[in-house]
Amino acid sequence: MKFVLEVDLDDTASDEEAARELGRILRYWGGNLHHYALGSGAAAAVHDSGYREVGRWSTTPGAGG
Repeated sequence: MKFVLEVDLDDTASDEEAARELGRILRYWGGNLHHYALGSGAAAAVHDSGYREVGRWSTTPGAGG
C-alpha cells in the first residue's frame, strides 16, 4: 500500500506559521490514525486548525500490487 498526504499551505502568512500548522496537522492525524481503515482506496480531507480543508490523504496499491 502507498500512503499519500498532500497539504496546501499557500494561504499561510509565513514559513514559520506554515511549519507550525503542518506540525499540528501531522500530530492530529497521527494521533487519530487508529480511527481510520487504511485499506487500498481509503481517503479523507485534511483540515487546518481553523477547520478549513487544506489537503487530502489517500491510500493506493503499492508497487507490488
